[in-house]
Amino acid sequence: MQYSFLNTINSVSDLRKLATDDLPQLAIELRDYIIDIVSTKKGHLGAGLGVIELTIALHYIYNTPDDLLVWDVGHQAYPHKILTGRRQQFKTNRQFGSLSGFPKRSESEFDVFGTGHSSTSISAILGMAFASQLQGEKKKHIAVIGDASIASGMAFEALNHAGVTNTNVLIVLNDNEMGIDPHVGALKNYLTSIKSGKEEPGNNIFEDLNFQYFGPIDGHDINVLIKILTKLKTITGPKFLHIITTKGKGLPQAEKDQVTYHAPGLFDKKTGLIKPNFNTNLPPKYQDVFGLTLVELAKQNEKIIGITPAMPTGTSLNYMLEAFPKRTFDVGIAEQHATTFAGGFATQGFVPYVAIYSTFLQRAYDQIIHDIALQNLPVIFCIDRAGLVGNDGATHHGVFDIAFLRAIPNIIIAVPKDEIDLRNLLYTAQFSKQTFAIRYPRGRGVHTKWQKDFKNIEIGKGEIISEGEKMAILTIGPFGNTIQHILKNNPNLDVAHYDMKFVKPLDENLLHKIFQKFNKLITLEDGAVNGGFGSAITQFAQGNNYTNKTIKVLGIPDQFITHGSVEELFKQVGLDEIGLYKVISNS
Repeated sequence: MQYSFLNTINSVSDLRKLATDDLPQLAIELRDYIIDIVSTKKGHLGAGLGVIELTIALHYIYNTPDDLLVWDVGHQAYPHKILTGRRQQFKTNRQFGSLSGFPKRSESEFDVFGTGHSSTSISAILGMAFASQLQGEKKKHIAVIGDASIASGMAFEALNHAGVTNTNVLIVLNDNEMGIDPHVGALKNYLTSIKSGKEEPGNNIFEDLNFQYFGPIDGHDINVLIKILTKLKTITGPKFLHIITTKGKGLPQAEKDQVTYHAPGLFDKKTGLIKPNFNTNLPPKYQDVFGLTLVELAKQNEKIIGITPAMPTGTSLNYMLEAFPKRTFDVGIAEQHATTFAGGFATQGFVPYVAIYSTFLQRAYDQIIHDIALQNLPVIFCIDRAGLVGNDGATHHGVFDIAFLRAIPNIIIAVPKDEIDLRNLLYTAQFSKQTFAIRYPRGRGVHTKWQKDFKNIEIGKGEIISEGEKMAILTIGPFGNTIQHILKNNPNLDVAHYDMKFVKPLDENLLHKIFQKFNKLITLEDGAVNGGFGSAITQFAQGNNYTNKTIKVLGIPDQFITHGSVEELFKQVGLDEIGLYKVISNS
């Protein structure tokens, strides 16, 4: 396609020079451009395609960046980035050293608030609106939030506050009935009743919260959007605009299969068909090992329950949902609720497995402490996407869970080295009588034959992988496979390797043997070095008077790691195979 309008837009000032009659054609070109780039570079697709017209209209009518615009989550921010001076850079989106896949304050003045997790936009825009009032500024303030995100508790807290203010805020509800998976819950049903006209007059929840409500309107009709936004710009106080959109709009396959095309990988831009991976003899994804194993366990134990906050596909809990729909719960974007909900099950003798990404587990920290561990409830947290996750970047890396969980009493923290370990830990956890956390990475493991008979793993028991005399390397998680590979290829290193498997409790008997034999030790983890596994080992050494030992702690340094492939990021922090070999050989 010839991008006759899009190629002229290097800033929003260029956009505002266009006639309104030209905007529908710009929308066509922008939609095609995103499909063109994402089909070959990967990234989030469906969400951005669904807000093309909205993005154009917002930047056309409002004086951004002076008027402040926040995109909730940020999956849908690609059109925003392209129209705000980053069109030529967009082909480098999510690549190492280039544009972030999410709004990022350090990247552009148009990204007024960094996002990556859901349901934060209304709180952020309300803070900005009050700041404008205090400084005597006449700015406009807009937050765009989806129907899945607005159901989260934090969004409701912000709506509750905003509704009793006189701030100049506009909340745009992008209602497409989707998060990453289909939106669930009573609010979804309520929004459906509004759209169908079945809602009783004068009984609008947003009006009851003191917002001036407008809509629902067609979010793909750019002329209607221009007209309503022009009107809203003149109205003061809290306002709520309800628009109806289709996730994946403009690509038939993406409209039809909105879950897959949320982030489809490589696909043919003309047909929309996803390009297959012809290597069928690959090890499984860790998430699939979790999902398939849980189904096996649930067949054996009728007390097993599966819970996830809006990520059944992303965590592979969808296997459990298909096999045992009455024992599987997608509670929506509500990590806090998911955690305490699981605690309620545990009090009644059930065995809840909570599947959640590491980066999102952060959102439920108080509930883990207060509602689960304090009461010593046997909830099993299955922590997906632990460690560096790659191109989604700093908002999604799962590097803090070891450090923040270690401080909590009554909790077991296990880190499997491979798929077989994960399978056996999932089996073992159901018999534990206390809170249990199992963390595993994104991506694939190392074994193609992993569905072996279940084996009970002794809690707090490490494993000797290889003997050596020069020094000891203590690992947790998949880094153990990397060290095995290094030592196998370099037997002259004469290094002992121990897979500790548990961060809490530590295998103290094994540690005493290690410290009594070796003067030099290296600890290695795919989590934050501050407060992590290495910190636990140094704490053990200090507490047991092994003060004459040299311990080198390797892991994710004390900084937020950028986006890029996992291989590039490990190289950046010196944790790739070459970097680790250098550390070992020079120690």
